[in-house]
Amino acid sequence: MTRGGARSVLRRVGASLRGSGGLHPEHGVYLAGALATTALALTGDKRIQYATKTTLGPALAARVLRERRAGAIDGVDTALLLIGLAGATAGDVFMIDADDDERLRRGASAFGVMQSAYGQYLRQHGARPQLRTALVSGASAAAGAALLHWRMPQVAPTLSGYSLALGTTATLAADPGLAPGAPRIADVVRPDAADPRTWLGAGGMLFTASDAAIVGRRMFLRGAAARRLAEGFVIASYGAAHLMLVEGMLALRRR
Repeated sequence: MTRGGARSVLRRVGASLRGSGGLHPEHGVYLAGALATTALALTGDKRIQYATKTTLGPALAARVLRERRAGAIDGVDTALLLIGLAGATAGDVFMIDADDDERLRRGASAFGVMQSAYGQYLRQHGARPQLRTALVSGASAAAGAALLHWRMPQVAPTLSGYSLALGTTATLAADPGLAPGAPRIADVVRPDAADPRTWLGAGGMLFTASDAAIVGRRMFLRGAAARRLAEGFVIASYGAAHLMLVEGMLALRRR
């Protein structure tokens, strides 16, 4: 992925927010933080990322609180989303240096809290695992765990547990029943800029790709330029995926 390609992922999500009529100041903070962090990742600068990346979770928390004040979500949903975002923010800090094994373990544990909260939110809104999606997620998680135990045994147990939590969330997010009536391609909901509920499945898949890239970067890439490009993809895809998931979950209550 080129530098422009990494940034365009986030710009497309921003355009979708404008198309859905739901662009708020906190979205501007989030997108600016995600774009800045992506640019810094592409240059290899980690120090300033502590200032830019840590704006992401709080910006989404402000978005959740806006919906709560408007009466669009209840207290339980608010608590689950804020717990998830607290875990994400802690994970963001640790994952700035994902080449350190201890920080990688702590980051995966924090993100596990996030995925568990999001999975519970989706279940409360009627999400049910579809057999085909569950089989694909399960096979991917099993293959990833085997690869981790072979190449990175020092972090394999923690990352395998996180992979299971992520796979559960991604499987639930892909349930077509969350966006009834939405167009599908091979029984997969097609994202529609005007309906954030349709972003859930794509958000889950993009989140999975982003996290797989973290491990792939550690295992297989050695050149500095390739590693920076991979990190840029990780940040850009994570930023887009997280926003799509949160907006999609918020939209479940509004419909």
